[in-house]
Amino acid sequence: MDTATPPGLRERKKQRTRDALLRAALELFTTRGYDNTTVDEIAEAVDVSQRTFFRYFAGKEDVAFAAQDIAHTHFVEAVRQRPPHEAPLEALRNAVLESWDTIEEAIEQVVPLELYLRMCRLTESTPALLASHLRRTDEVFEETARIIAEREGLDVDTDPRPRVAVAVFGGVIRVTERRWGTDGDLSVTAIRALTASYLDAVGPLLTEKWRTG
Repeated sequence: MDTATPPGLRERKKQRTRDALLRAALELFTTRGYDNTTVDEIAEAVDVSQRTFFRYFAGKEDVAFAAQDIAHTHFVEAVRQRPPHEAPLEALRNAVLESWDTIEEAIEQVVPLELYLRMCRLTESTPALLASHLRRTDEVFEETARIIAEREGLDVDTDPRPRVAVAVFGGVIRVTERRWGTDGDLSVTAIRALTASYLDAVGPLLTEKWRTG
């Protein structure tokens, strides 16, 4: 009699192990600090070997950003789905706010939303994580610029507008992240409201005089 584990069950067990490692890692990072946590400690928290950890993640950085990668994918898909009549910056604004509105469903497939937000906050105060975050975000924004170019029927490598638009958007998002990272309110509502208010300032900032006297 064939006693092998059915493929569907095997995949579910792998996913559960991966999710457990991810959650344990984020809990350890946010309580002990990223630099003070080892791969061995993450594996021990789930009662698996270091070798098992490396079957699922390339290292600490990989597991630290696994949930954020989901959030980035969620945002990029939201950009793709924006209706074609929206102007580029309008589409980006609506996409990021929509992704915040629906982030819980996406993230809680793997970790609690509150834990993900704590990890985002830790990233802002941890130099090694922040450097990786900025590099990864640059890659997301390059993909986003290509989506905007495709929407507008432009060649992203000959027309600077898609990358400029995304650079403006990305700069605002970065300011928002820094401000939220030092604020007392960790909620999605807080970062969404901050994001909306900062993005809404872009148009007047670019077209109006600031000094009235």
